[in-house]
Amino acid sequence: MAKVLGVGGIFFTSPDPARLRDWYTRWLGIPADEHGAMFAPDAMPAGALTIFSPFPADTTYFAPATRGFMFNLVVDDLDAALAQVREGGARVVGTEDHDYGRFGWFVDPDGNKVELWQVPAVPPDAAKASA
Repeated sequence: MAKVLGVGGIFFTSPDPARLRDWYTRWLGIPADEHGAMFAPDAMPAGALTIFSPFPADTTYFAPATRGFMFNLVVDDLDAALAQVREGGARVVGTEDHDYGRFGWFVDPDGNKVELWQVPAVPPDAAKASA
């Protein structure tokens, strides 16, 4: 049986793709061209991963956005990233701290809710293994 090995892309619509792509480049440093951005797996910090997780249709996790999806971006400094997107006109809608990282959410200029994840310096599984 063939198996999926990872996420190869996140594709979504925008009324003005060039404007939104440029916004993400300016405010989060995403290195994009006319096709989008490419992230090499080795650029991710230790402990980072991609989650594929369907949610129930009646979830409120994506609120206040009204779209049926949300994407997660791994960042190196959550507080600085949230300050940057706020300066760029995004609405920051919350933060949470967990043993597996810090999370923050904002709504981008098109109304998409985006989750930012700062991976802990020592991933929880690595800390358990060394104990």
